[in-house]
Amino acid sequence: MKHSLLIIAFVLPLTAFAQYTDVINSNRPGLSVSAYAVGKNVIQLEAGLFYEQSDHSLLNTESNIWGTDISLRYGLLFEQLELNYEGSYQNQNITLINFGTSESLTDFSRNRVGLKYLIYDRYKSEERNKVNLYSWRANNVFQFKNLIPSVSIYGGATFNLGDNPFYIGDPSVSYRGMVATQSKLTPRFVLITNIAYDRISTDFPELSYLVSLSHAFRNPKWSAFLENQGIQSDRYSDVLLRGGVAHLLTEDLQVDFNLGASFKNTPSRIFVTMGASYRFDLHNDKALAIDDQDADGNGGAIQKNAMKRNKRGNREDGMGAEDIDLGPSKKQLKKMRKAEKKKREDSGEIEF
Repeated sequence: MKHSLLIIAFVLPLTAFAQYTDVINSNRPGLSVSAYAVGKNVIQLEAGLFYEQSDHSLLNTESNIWGTDISLRYGLLFEQLELNYEGSYQNQNITLINFGTSESLTDFSRNRVGLKYLIYDRYKSEERNKVNLYSWRANNVFQFKNLIPSVSIYGGATFNLGDNPFYIGDPSVSYRGMVATQSKLTPRFVLITNIAYDRISTDFPELSYLVSLSHAFRNPKWSAFLENQGIQSDRYSDVLLRGGVAHLLTEDLQVDFNLGASFKNTPSRIFVTMGASYRFDLHNDKALAIDDQDADGNGGAIQKNAMKRNKRGNREDGMGAEDIDLGPSKKQLKKMRKAEKKKREDSGEIEF
């Protein structure tokens, strides 16, 4: 079939920086998509169950919606590229109050395949990741330069299987494009934005945005998010707000919960979702080389301790916890400064 599959070819220079992290990189909860891929050869399943109450004041209808959503992500060919499938299958029971009747609709409300490619990594430069040994504040507070995001682009196709009651008249294949950005405002706050143009080639194309702000708690296994979504289409337009939490059970398993609502009554929407993400980690990463000793004999241990702290929170997910890097504490910074000074003295960089 001529349009049975949309193939996106990226003719872009390939670089060797890594997307992979020690901790699962999940887009759940919420619908925002991170700029980062899961990492080469990583297979990741993200799934959930949802319930929604939707009432339309003009049509005088009430709806109960149950469903499941799933995302299957795979790090394809190299670190920056991700192949993903996203699907939502739901059952909607609609009560027509004026007529005293009801009907049931069942099908995919979302069924698409696409490729995402990171075109700019804000933190590729080692200089931007360098710890300021002389200021704990500089490592932990917001600076305007932190707004500069990492950027990825997405291209994909949406499929209608048969006569879909949610998208009557749409062709079997339509197209979708998106730009996703991700900014680490502070070590604990991450901002993600998505701008998408969906159902291209249909009579009802859809323009949407997502803005998600998330926060890692002092215990980085817990994080929370707040997300705003806007949708503009001749078929359906709305502004939605949702929020929730995620909890990391293991390095490869995360569970989550979120709820949300719309701002209007045509229809009014209240929904709740819970789910989980699991990673099948087949990534062949190279161990970082760390000196066991430095000038004063303990610098290596200090770096290792800092890495252990960071490993517990080093996440690049749609939850907004990307690069939740707690960094060294004030006490550790003091030791690192002493070690650096001793090293420079021994090398002759500091003369007396």
